[in-house]
This record gives sequence, C-alpha cells and structure tokens, in this order.
Amino acid sequence: MAAVSTSPVPLLFFARMSGLMVSVLVLFWALGYKSSFLPHSSSQEDLIYAALHPLFMVIGFILISGEAILVHRWLPGSRNLKKSVHLCLQGVALASGIFGIWTKFHGKDGVVANFYSLHSWMGLFCVCLFGAQWMMGFLSFWHRGEVRTARVKILPWHIFLGLYTYGLAVVTAETGLLEKLTFLQTRRNVTKRSPESMVVNSLGLGLALLSGFVIFAAISPKSYAPRSKVNYCDTKCLTS
Repeated sequence: MAAVSTSPVPLLFFARMSGLMVSVLVLFWALGYKSSFLPHSSSQEDLIYAALHPLFMVIGFILISGEAILVHRWLPGSRNLKKSVHLCLQGVALASGIFGIWTKFHGKDGVVANFYSLHSWMGLFCVCLFGAQWMMGFLSFWHRGEVRTARVKILPWHIFLGLYTYGLAVVTAETGLLEKLTFLQTRRNVTKRSPESMVVNSLGLGLALLSGFVIFAAISPKSYAPRSKVNYCDTKCLTS
C-alpha cells in the first residue's frame, strides 16, 4: 500500500476560507481604523509602520506558515518538490515575522519601550524558535552530507516543533489582539459593542478556527492507494 499525501477536502476548504476571512478582517482593521494604531502621532511614516505590524505578523507569518504546513497535503509532484516549496514558504513566513517585529521596534521610543508585555515576549520567542526550526529543517533535509537515519530521527521533532511554533504564533496574535482591544476600550473610549470591537473579536475567532483546521489537516491520517503487485511463478509451478 502506498501513502497518498492528501487531506480531506473539507478540511482544506475550511482552512482556506478561515484564512481568507482572517486576511479580510486584518486588512479592514488596519486600513479602516488607522487612528487606533497610532492615535498620538502625526507622522505618516510611524502610522504606516504601526499598521504593517499586524499585516506582516498575521498574513505574512501565520497564514503563509500555515499554508506551508499544508503543502504536503495538497501539492502534487515529487517529495523533493514538496519539500522545496515547504521550505520556501516557511522562509517567506520567517522573513515576514522578522520584518513585522522590526516595524514594531522602529518607533522613536526604541526597542525597550516596546518590549514589556507578555505579547512582545512571546512574539520574540516565537520568531526565534521559528528561525531555529527553519534552520534545522534546512540542514536536516537539504544538506547532502546528512545520512538518511539522522533525517528519520529528526523528522518527528521537526513536525512537533513546526506545529508547536504555529500554535504559539496564533496564541501570540491572540494576546496582541486582547492587549490592543483592552487599550482601546480603557484609554480610547471604544465601547465593548462598537464596530471595531466586533472586528477585533471576529479576527481572534477567525485565527482560532484557522489554527484548528490547519493542525487537524496536518495530523489527519493519510489515505492509502493499493499498489499493483506482479506475481511470478517458476517453470516448476507451471508444469505442476
């Protein structure tokens, strides 16, 4: 029996729909409520960097890394092709995460002023772990000097750390949304049932659904296709 790298169609469909909903909501929030990101600054540059942070961290980091996790489930072709696409997508996600953190630390107050909350601590830890995971995957699966037995031993840890880091990224985004919404409701007089509060809550719910579908699709059992078998018989069997 040969394993087929496919995932149930409903899981991939719901994962893509959740990702689309998250993309629309974060774009609508960043572009429609600009004053919520930098209310006390008149600098257009600072406003752009503040709005780019959620865009790069959600769309660039979480959504693209989730799509990289699902590559082995939907992409046809050879194993090497799937691994190369997976590695490239994860590289794009890592670059987005690094740039997203850089935009947050780009403000005039510097790094220390922005590195105080649980969200900031988790975000930096998540990106560092993601970078180490990407490097481990690159060395173990693409370095030609690696022996096959070593790659087999590393694979379970690679899968575990990949799913753990993805889940951690979603949790970090949820803490950021909660932190931002709490700030808006306490200091900016944004009511609990305002349109912006509904957008942020819907974004958080969308991320929770997205992570569930992606992880479930990643760990769901692979389907198997029967492999044709040719039976051989010697001349003694034919004459008996």
